[in-house]
Amino acid sequence: MGDWGFLSNLLDKVQTHSTVIGKIWMTVLFLFRIMVLGAGAESVWGDEQSDFVCNTQQPGCENVCYDKAFPISHIRFWVLQIIFVSTPTLVYLGHAMHVIHKENKLRERLASPDGPRKLKQPKYSDEKGHLKIKGNLLCSYLTQLVFKIIIEALFIVGQYYLYGFVMVPQFDCERKPCPFKVACFMSRPTEKTIFIIFMLVVGCVSLFLNVVEMFYLICSRVRCGSKRRAHRVTTAENPASLSSPRWPTTEDTLRQNKMNMELENHSVGGSLDGAKEEKRLLSGH
Repeated sequence: MGDWGFLSNLLDKVQTHSTVIGKIWMTVLFLFRIMVLGAGAESVWGDEQSDFVCNTQQPGCENVCYDKAFPISHIRFWVLQIIFVSTPTLVYLGHAMHVIHKENKLRERLASPDGPRKLKQPKYSDEKGHLKIKGNLLCSYLTQLVFKIIIEALFIVGQYYLYGFVMVPQFDCERKPCPFKVACFMSRPTEKTIFIIFMLVVGCVSLFLNVVEMFYLICSRVRCGSKRRAHRVTTAENPASLSSPRWPTTEDTLRQNKMNMELENHSVGGSLDGAKEEKRLLSGH
């Protein structure tokens, strides 16, 4: 198996631009797929073809029977699975790095004294390069999740149709140039079955995490959209959508009538006093 260092370094960069569930998925990928595959799989499947023995001496019979039993080696199949499952994540990483680079250049233009002041502010990243998954970036993230779910499910189904999930100790083969139906025997079938089931469980866990992360992002987006709509309804910038005015109660009406009567009495009393004063002045003349 080849060196996983390059792929591991790329996937490690994705962790800083992923959700919490995405980071858990990345941990599962590193610890339970890449490391286990590199550390233990080769020792288990190293004798896969050399110890595949058939009860015949016909030249070429063992080779064609081995080809029928294993159209592709389990090791190579799992390597392809990891590469294909990681590819959508690497595509998202390229998009995220492009967004960060683009917004860093925008910050430089805004910070320069001669730069224009009417440019849009960066909305996806901060000065430290941390991304906010929203808008086009959210669409890109959800798209790579959908592709990962599809690819993971296809590989699980493909593994079932290629060899199943149990390594049988005896494999009956009837292909040319075998002279008759021969019996071929696997090496360490129980150990390989345990390894196959382990990799299957890890694949199902990864598939489950991708589904949970997709629903988490969708629910978070819907909840944020509902909060923004509620905020717009209650702001003074949109008075037409504010709550309807409160109608006066009976107590408010009685209080207002009492105030009107007091004002009216005060006005009438003031008018009579003015008339008396005017009459007194005229009689003095």
